[in-house]
Amino acid sequence: MAEVINMPRLSDTMEEGTLAKWFKKVGDDVKEGEILAEIETDKATMEFESFHDGVLLHIGIDEGSTAPVDSVIAVIGSKGEDISSLIKGDSTPEVKEEPKVEVKEEPKVEVKEEPKVEVKEEPKPITQDQPKSDSNGRILISPLAKKLASEKGIDISLIKGTGDNGRIIKRDIDSYKPSNYGHFTQPKPHIKESSYEIPNNTMRKAIAKRLSDSKFSAPHYYLNIEMEMDNMISFRQQFINTQNIKISFNDIIAKAVALSLAKHPKVNSRWYDEKILFNEHVHLGVAVAVEDGLVVPVVKFANSKDLPEINSEIKDFAERAKNKKLNPSEIEGSTFTISNLGMFGIESFTSIINQPNSAILSIGAIIQKPIVKNSEIVVGNTMKLTLACDHRTVDGATGSLFLKTLKDYIENPVSILI
Repeated sequence: MAEVINMPRLSDTMEEGTLAKWFKKVGDDVKEGEILAEIETDKATMEFESFHDGVLLHIGIDEGSTAPVDSVIAVIGSKGEDISSLIKGDSTPEVKEEPKVEVKEEPKVEVKEEPKVEVKEEPKPITQDQPKSDSNGRILISPLAKKLASEKGIDISLIKGTGDNGRIIKRDIDSYKPSNYGHFTQPKPHIKESSYEIPNNTMRKAIAKRLSDSKFSAPHYYLNIEMEMDNMISFRQQFINTQNIKISFNDIIAKAVALSLAKHPKVNSRWYDEKILFNEHVHLGVAVAVEDGLVVPVVKFANSKDLPEINSEIKDFAERAKNKKLNPSEIEGSTFTISNLGMFGIESFTSIINQPNSAILSIGAIIQKPIVKNSEIVVGNTMKLTLACDHRTVDGATGSLFLKTLKDYIENPVSILI
């Protein structure tokens, strides 16, 4: 008897999935345990195994298309079996209404056509040949040349590349002279408005929904604190020298946060309409930026792990998150979240709470500036932290006491090892 395969719910927040790739085609034999397809959820891309033996009789969703959870994506049965009654309710037409390929063609046309229009309409102002571009309309340029062009304010669309396949390289940037170079001013080429669009993928839609729900359902308030980082800088360098493990400031802060949460379970809590759940275990969510948005892998029992373990887990999560290879169990169950934008030079910022957590900590950059020590002005290093709290569970005094404990750990990092 034929078996209907539905879009699985691969995470607790998943409402729809995108069929990234089929590993079988109609007519192929399928064995139990074989990889049938690759499905992109709101958080990761996962391999989907078949739970049945038989022949793949029907595919209800094309690669790149999106379908809601529990909709029919395939039928497996015996060769020649009549499955017409099973696929009558197939929601394939709805799934195919927004194919990614059709939407993606629009930006390709705009990017490709625009330079052609400029050359045809006003060729005189353009003194150099147009650069080569790939099939997606992107200009071929080396990373170094792109960086130099950005620093010099040079429009790379006006440069002819001399590298392989017309690729723009460093010497092209160094030797470039604008058309109005010297005493003669050339007329500027006609500038045309340009834009493009891409469809919202599963992850982006999930981020929009969850953060909107959090911001408008949880009454946020924010607590700011600035900490001295000189001891932390020395501690990190000594740890690297003695242990030969290159831990980051984020690893040390993560450990300090976990220890502080263990002492302040009210911050490590969750709101329900009838009760508040106080977590004595610390499952620390660490926000990781990926190409389509962000994911929050979870360091389980972070307060019980040492710095090398935390460093190893966070590094592994970050690498696999970028390739969408995290498992559902690795991105669920957080009790508190940290988000660090310090590596981008952001001094301070506020975050939206990652529900069902009651709070999230925003970590800024380490800044060198004049500070007062022992009644004297000296040069020191500081860092700003912002704690966003759900006022239903975390009162101002509760959040402040948590930050005081965290400040003690960060400004005296040796205490983390005790």
